[in-house]
Amino acid sequence: MKGTGDVAVQSTDGDNGAGVADTSLTVLLIEDDEATSTMYSTRLEADGYSVIVASDGESGVARALADQPDLIYLDLRMPGLDGFEVLEHLRAQEQTAAIPVIILTNYSEPELQHRGFQLGALEFLVKTETTPARLSQSAGHWARRDTRPVTSP
Repeated sequence: MKGTGDVAVQSTDGDNGAGVADTSLTVLLIEDDEATSTMYSTRLEADGYSVIVASDGESGVARALADQPDLIYLDLRMPGLDGFEVLEHLRAQEQTAAIPVIILTNYSEPELQHRGFQLGALEFLVKTETTPARLSQSAGHWARRDTRPVTSP
């Protein structure tokens, strides 16, 4: 989706028989590389998730605000806003502050991991070590956790 904004990929298949996903869960994948976003979103969709893909940081922040996903996968190196800037924007806004964010990047430097965790990322995944199946398992783990604040009626 490089340079094309964002696209919604809605799943209607439900569970693929592996018991992995709940079709009511929405995952936002903020990734500028089209092949990578297609690879991961295809697996997430096959496992029953509704997937929204944003191809840059600006559209990722906008989609997070508009769609309130259950989980966000965030690349670090993107044109415009990088992943750390996106994470700062998400954490600074009440509507998105509690959405679980997982960093998904090509870089494994400890200082990048440290900064990501300081900014509130829950997990740091390196793409070369993260198969689409592992990513989907991670989504199931984090999306089922009660990480959002409880609000009074």
